[in-house]
Amino acid sequence: MLKIKIGIMKNVATNCCLCFLFFIQMGHAQESTNTLKNSKPNIIFVMTDDQGMGDLSCMGNEVVKTPNIDAFYEKSTRFTEYHVSPTCAPTRAAILSGRHEFRVGVTHTILERERMALDVYTLPQALQSAGYKTGLFGKWHLGDAEDYLPQNRGFNEVLMHGGGGIGQVSLGDFPPNKDNVYFDNVLLHNKTIVKTKGFCTDVFFDAALAWTKEQIITETPFFTYLSLNAPHAPLVAPENYKKRFLELGYDEGTASRYGMIENIDDNFGRLMSKLKEWDALDNTLVIFTTDNGATHLRGTLNGEKVKHFNANLKGGKNSPNEGGDHVPLFLYWKGVLTEGKDINQLTAHLDLYPTFAELTGAKLQETMQPLEGLSLIPLLENTAVNWEDRLLFVHCGRWKTGMVTEAKYTKMAVRSQQWRFVNNEELYDISNDPGERENVASEHPDVIAKFQQPYNQWWSASIPLMINENRKRVKQQPLHTKYYEQLEAQGIPNWSPNNGIAEKN
Repeated sequence: MLKIKIGIMKNVATNCCLCFLFFIQMGHAQESTNTLKNSKPNIIFVMTDDQGMGDLSCMGNEVVKTPNIDAFYEKSTRFTEYHVSPTCAPTRAAILSGRHEFRVGVTHTILERERMALDVYTLPQALQSAGYKTGLFGKWHLGDAEDYLPQNRGFNEVLMHGGGGIGQVSLGDFPPNKDNVYFDNVLLHNKTIVKTKGFCTDVFFDAALAWTKEQIITETPFFTYLSLNAPHAPLVAPENYKKRFLELGYDEGTASRYGMIENIDDNFGRLMSKLKEWDALDNTLVIFTTDNGATHLRGTLNGEKVKHFNANLKGGKNSPNEGGDHVPLFLYWKGVLTEGKDINQLTAHLDLYPTFAELTGAKLQETMQPLEGLSLIPLLENTAVNWEDRLLFVHCGRWKTGMVTEAKYTKMAVRSQQWRFVNNEELYDISNDPGERENVASEHPDVIAKFQQPYNQWWSASIPLMINENRKRVKQQPLHTKYYEQLEAQGIPNWSPNNGIAEKN
């Protein structure tokens, strides 16, 4: 579930000393008029979990209905060639650090290899430097030990589950969530473990809306990071959301997953309605995206095996093919960004940090990790800009501990605007074959040669930065210890997003 993207980019972090940055941009974007630079919009960033390119009706799915996201899509600026990492924690690490996940220590989603290096100057910290309040609601997945928690990494407000998913208790989530998966969950609210009521996605939207409204009322610039755990497994949805799919004859897993997606859509519609009601759309950039490719790509319909729609892409989550990392990215800022516009240049999650930093006027530290992405502002201002080709390096990671060397060419890819080079032996012309049906490696040895050397250099330079590779597994998960200590000392209070205060039973 780890991917590796990068390119040789120009030094975007204010003074990132000379660093082997490989997000190879063969050239760089021309200077723009920078009308968006330092424009200081509020930012609401909604990212779902394990929802692929084909999991929206606006992207061609004829089974699931997502009318609210569809309406958002119609008026958004859409990045049609946006890529993330093949799995959860890696994408989060890349977004919040502005570096390829391997270079901030994240090479897995478990085994303490999901812990983002502590020397990272995080995106929320950068936004705080510009006067923004920052809130995280949902999934963190970059380390549950105290120093790694989002509360200590730039977020003013936090409501989160543990580990990589609600109910994944053996991997770090709170013990009670094993028995009440996705409903009435125990979560961490800032420094206090609390008991919530309701379906998890509803709770996270409720909490994000309550906090966001407070920032709007007090006229405080804000960054709302709605990092949903749905539709990540276990596949659980409220009965009323599963009902239609079960009646159509789909299996329980498919019905639950599609039900989770339609629940997200309803909540997203509620978010947009509230922003309109609060007159907040004129100065708020709203973004919808997903963290990696789809899961549960097969199921049954009336007892017959079926493949679910995947936008005709090859592979899904934890795949080095297009379906593993090519995901939607829709941006809407009323009256500022062009509505209904497609941007087709190759972009990546690494580009979000420098983009948000420029938009907000963030003060980047003189000594911080080199940013490996490019600001998207030139593309947002003018799609005709000279956006030169670049190489993105992809790797699913997740090798067995101690097997870094052997993993070099396993589940890897190099992507340019036209080509995708997979596992050091397959080559696909994405511009003419987006579904990767025909391997044309034998016909283009010159293309392969241009990919191999940069990848080899990138890999060699990344290995020393994989700081969690030999970390010993913890004997007890940090949030388990925290839970039992609080349970004995003061109990677990109920929590309501209406007042933002935990109330004890």
